[in-house]
Amino acid sequence: IACSEIQGSPLLAAAVPEQLLGVQREDAESDWSADSWSDYGSRDKPGTTLGRTVPDGNVLFPDIFHTNHLLFYERFRAYQDYILADCKASEVKRFIAEYLEKVLEPAGWQAIWRTDVFEVLVGVVDVNFPALKAVVQLSEPFLCESQDSSFTLECMQELLELKEHQILLQELWVLYDESGEFDQTALAIEHVRFFYRCIWRTWDEEEEDEFDYFVRCVEPRLRLHYDILEHRVPSGLVADYQNLLSQCEELYEKFLNVRNSISSNDSDSEAENVSMVEGLKLYDKVEHLKQKLKLIENPLLRYVFGYQKYGSLQAKGLRPTGAKVIHVVPWTMTANLLHLLARDKLCPESCEELEIQFHRDPLTAVNACYEGDTVIICPGHYFVDGVFSIADSIELEGYGLPDDVVIEKQGKGDNFFDCTGANIKISNLKLVQHDAVEGILNVHHGKTTLENCVLQCETTGITVRTSAELLMKNSDLYGAKGAGVEIYPGSACTLLHNGIHHCKEGILVKNFLDEDYEAPKITMVNNMIHNNEGYGVVLVRPAMPSEMKDASAGDETACAESSRQEQPGCVTDELELYKQAGTSEQTENSEIANVLGATSAKKSQIHKKRLSKLGFTEADDDLMSQEMFVSVEGNQFKWNGKGSFGIFFF
Repeated sequence: IACSEIQGSPLLAAAVPEQLLGVQREDAESDWSADSWSDYGSRDKPGTTLGRTVPDGNVLFPDIFHTNHLLFYERFRAYQDYILADCKASEVKRFIAEYLEKVLEPAGWQAIWRTDVFEVLVGVVDVNFPALKAVVQLSEPFLCESQDSSFTLECMQELLELKEHQILLQELWVLYDESGEFDQTALAIEHVRFFYRCIWRTWDEEEEDEFDYFVRCVEPRLRLHYDILEHRVPSGLVADYQNLLSQCEELYEKFLNVRNSISSNDSDSEAENVSMVEGLKLYDKVEHLKQKLKLIENPLLRYVFGYQKYGSLQAKGLRPTGAKVIHVVPWTMTANLLHLLARDKLCPESCEELEIQFHRDPLTAVNACYEGDTVIICPGHYFVDGVFSIADSIELEGYGLPDDVVIEKQGKGDNFFDCTGANIKISNLKLVQHDAVEGILNVHHGKTTLENCVLQCETTGITVRTSAELLMKNSDLYGAKGAGVEIYPGSACTLLHNGIHHCKEGILVKNFLDEDYEAPKITMVNNMIHNNEGYGVVLVRPAMPSEMKDASAGDETACAESSRQEQPGCVTDELELYKQAGTSEQTENSEIANVLGATSAKKSQIHKKRLSKLGFTEADDDLMSQEMFVSVEGNQFKWNGKGSFGIFFF
């Protein structure tokens, strides 16, 4: 594979062996010197190393440099080492200007000036580095493409005069030149354009400057951008992120308008007091949205944020005839297997009216189910390219031991099993997941019972969403790159006699942001949680108001207090072992239950205080004082990399 082909395709790059990418990195590094500021070598080398492309398929204009498909590590290295370094948010524009002064040709090149309504060919005669603008004039012959015919030569000249012939560098696409003289110019403008389109937020400059801007904002946003490009982020989460970003930008603009109206008015009028109250409310909303955005941008906390992707999935209900059907999926059907099935599963006490349907694969059988149906999967190894979306109360059962009835995910997709039915039971199956984006099983609504199953995961394991319920017993779960089991606020999770091992974290309990929901209700009895890379059990929550300077602050601003994050790719400084487990299993179980119960009680006190402020003076003390754990006993925590229990503060 040619190096240029890899550089032009992030998706292809994701599939290239690390050894080959390593060679590319070494070659790229050898091109960098003390006096060289290009991703692709110095200006002393003849000829361009950049590709060319027709601008949006428009043959009217000359070709432009092909720069918008740079690899992650190329952008990362440019921003970290040569553009932003360790600058603060307030210094970003100055650092970019200094970088451009070193690499940009100040004049003598042509570009296409693009806006939402027109494209026009211009020549650059100078660069205003502090303003990040180019001084341009119209090229001859005059070339312009627009949505209507109103942008004539005279009109464009008048527009440029109004702008004093200065336009933003990020609106320029450099014309292709084989000499290599303008490679650095094209790349530098691409870095600036990408930064202001995909990385920079209008509120960044007002953020605290205790930590360098690259680590705090640039790297996590850059990673998220490429994870989305390479389909490593669920489509529902991408949609939520874009929606949150739009909301935050809109609210922040409103907040700025209110703040500016207050600062320009020195009077102490009632109208100004109303504006101040409105401004504080907008500020709180903006901070709350910013915190949610940070969670999604952080690759380690990305899946902590919940989204309702399958809320509209509708159940079929009862079959129109009122009958219930047993669906049988045979790998190969023999006379002996049919006899055993008839004896064990197909002929209950009264089977005269029983309807039986046969299917070729498990997914077809599940899709054919109505409320109350049963699916029996015979021994075999089934490869399924699709998602099991179960919205009715059905039973999915393997006929034999889990290792004999294997359902393996084939093909890339967001998820594997999504459960929204009121009462779903899955038993005696081995589920194997590869090349996944989401976890192996998501319980979005209703109750799902998982019994005597083996789950070989790849990303996260089982996710129990808000208002959902999971009963998992006598099962084995391993291999998750995230948490084995993720438990959301307002859910119920019962874990009995399971093994959860060789995951990033064993169990991840989320008790944050969703302030309208109660703490999850968790029962853990006789589970073996071992050999996980991090902790056996982790609680993710914001610092409580009582842990801050102002104990009275209990609103969303509490969620906005972010913990120190020196490396977005590592949380060893943020995950703190809350208490070392005792020498006995009983001590471990009681300490985990007590600490999480105390956390639940603190959250309940905050909720009660809010109700009081709103005029609701009679809160249900019995409901508010319930602890997070219903029962914790007999669990064993062994060989977990960081200990039995930790809390992630943010």
